[in-house]
Amino acid sequence: MYLPSHFKEERPEVLRRLIADHPLGALVTLGPDGINGNHFPFLYDPDPPPHGTLRAHVARTNPAWRDFAKDVEALVIFQGPQTYITPSWYPRKPQTGKVVPTWNYLVVHAHGPLRAIEDTAWLRGFVERLTNRFEAKRADPWKITDAPADFIETSLKAIVGIEIPVTRLIGKWKVSQNQPGADRGGVVRGLRETGDPNAAVMADTVESALRRTKQR
Repeated sequence: MYLPSHFKEERPEVLRRLIADHPLGALVTLGPDGINGNHFPFLYDPDPPPHGTLRAHVARTNPAWRDFAKDVEALVIFQGPQTYITPSWYPRKPQTGKVVPTWNYLVVHAHGPLRAIEDTAWLRGFVERLTNRFEAKRADPWKITDAPADFIETSLKAIVGIEIPVTRLIGKWKVSQNQPGADRGGVVRGLRETGDPNAAVMADTVESALRRTKQR
């Protein structure tokens, strides 16, 4: 990934938060027929340090768990908030006209060796944790035990776990850091005025990065 230094995000807690808030990762592997991309919800475990572990499960019929180069690390991409930035928000526009559109986004790339796990006990424990994670906010959360035991056992035979010990965790926060402070302020105001929730999150991120720049 092209990563200018001013867009680099290295704070572990920030990278982990994006993965937790946007757990659907794009798994990229190299297979016998070339590059493959698949999308799975991942659980992130901070252990072992320094970069932790990613886990997910896939359909047994999906070749992603077996058709990959063992000597090439997998890549999982987590996409956070993203939005178009119009140059009309920059105070410089009426002054010089030397402004262009761009796109702001937050993304985390996790690299590591992939291994497949077919152990039924491991799979059951993982599916329970995954379910509990995403059912937690519901008033009446669904539990694995709500389904017939034989149905769950059959379902577990139809999936395979994947585990990726993360060797590199790379964050790119492209949030207008390459613009002058006044233009960054214009971006914040413009994003908030759209009334779009996603734009509001980006506005908060641009504003936070601007504050950090001023504190240095």
